[in-house]
Amino acid sequence: MDNIRGSILMVAAMLGFAFEDMFIKLIADALHVGQILMILGAGGGVIFAVLAQRYGDALWSRDLLHPAVLIRNVGEVIGTFGFVTAVALTPISSASAILQATPLAVTIGAALFLGETVGWRRWVAVTIGLGGVLLVLRPGLDGFDANSLFAVQGVIGLAIRDLATRRVPSTVTSRQISTYAFLILVPMGAIVLFVSGTTPVMPGPTDIARLGGAVLVGVIAYYMLVGATRIGQMSLIAPFRYTRLVFALAIGIIVFDETIDALTLLGAAIIVTSGIYTLWREARLRRTSLASKPTL
Repeated sequence: MDNIRGSILMVAAMLGFAFEDMFIKLIADALHVGQILMILGAGGGVIFAVLAQRYGDALWSRDLLHPAVLIRNVGEVIGTFGFVTAVALTPISSASAILQATPLAVTIGAALFLGETVGWRRWVAVTIGLGGVLLVLRPGLDGFDANSLFAVQGVIGLAIRDLATRRVPSTVTSRQISTYAFLILVPMGAIVLFVSGTTPVMPGPTDIARLGGAVLVGVIAYYMLVGATRIGQMSLIAPFRYTRLVFALAIGIIVFDETIDALTLLGAAIIVTSGIYTLWREARLRRTSLASKPTL
């Protein structure tokens, strides 16, 4: 029963993130990416800070200066800036398809930097999945859009974030991590505005509503994601992360009138299949390892 509830929460969270991306794309014509990052960071940071205080979490702790926390924040900045920019400048369907390669990038990073053993089957799956990314990107072909590389940046940054999260001290709560993960987007957005020479503008009522929707839906989706991972087995609920792509494709077609070609669909299918296999294989090896440990 817990796995069913966890799976439902995971799907609901992915739907929420897809709607957050939709709101961001809807306001991208009116506001610069830097300003969007500042507003999202401030809004989400304040909400999580209030939640942290309500649950008795300290807003400041020396543990927040732990290298893993700092690296996680850097990854959050790199990843969020890359993906938000990709959503703003490219079709939401292709940006979301590329984002699904994050678990594959995490597998590569775990092998290279965390000393995790990755067998030949997972390496093959990762290689095939990266081939799917190339199908979506189409480098050297007429359909190639250099702005899609921002989505690749998003994958790299979010993989760094997820890898660093594994080393965050247990004394640091999810609410504390989330508070600073959002707040750090504020100075990042300000730097982007400064470098681009763009002056912030006052958004109109419609864009204010969209920004509010992006912040609110994003925070709710995050909480549902946390709830899903706490009540369900990760090996069973993790594959439901890929429903985000289904929702993104539907939003791209219905809201933005995007045309999704065969290569994008094929590439997305390859990425998702490789990712699901990688997650399944990792879970199976973990169960085998736990079963082989001697009991006292």
